Amino acid sequence: MALFYFKAFHIVGAVAWFAGLFYLVRIFVYHVEADQKPEHLRQPFKEQFGLMEWRVYKIICNPAMMLTWTCGLIMTFLNPSYWQMGWFQAKFSLLILLTVYHIWCKRIIIKLEKGEKPFDSFQFRLLNELPTLFLLSIVLLAVLRDMLNFLYAFGGVLVFGVLLFVFAKAYRKRREG
Repeated sequence: MALFYFKAFHIVGAVAWFAGLFYLVRIFVYHVEADQKPEHLRQPFKEQFGLMEWRVYKIICNPAMMLTWTCGLIMTFLNPSYWQMGWFQAKFSLLILLTVYHIWCKRIIIKLEKGEKPFDSFQFRLLNELPTLFLLSIVLLAVLRDMLNFLYAFGGVLVFGVLLFVFAKAYRKRREG
């Protein structure tokens, strides 16, 4: 019975973590677009977006990531056979990469705070789609487990990523056109 409670909180943590990451990178977009505002508005906008970035990162992303990892690891201790399953090993690898992405976002906040622009707004928009690919992959692995052919799944996620890129380019062209 305890396993189901940890699974429920693991899912809640993952949903909050992804929501935070989606919102955080969207704020990055607005932060770099603040340079297009009139001179007297630029600094106040950048300060506000910087404050929002830190709040989202510290108040939403970090606790949600910790809840996801804690409950997930507890589930593996309650059911150690997960570690021998291919789908779980792939999911665990993706979670490590997602955590690297999470930490990388913190570095971006620091760079933006220093006035550096690591990416333009379009590149940040593309970066904002990366969690979508993680989410799709992780959910497919968790739900379909051994029924999933990893090669086809990887190909499908790759095609989905290319489609996201094409739609982002089309949206950019439409906005600028």
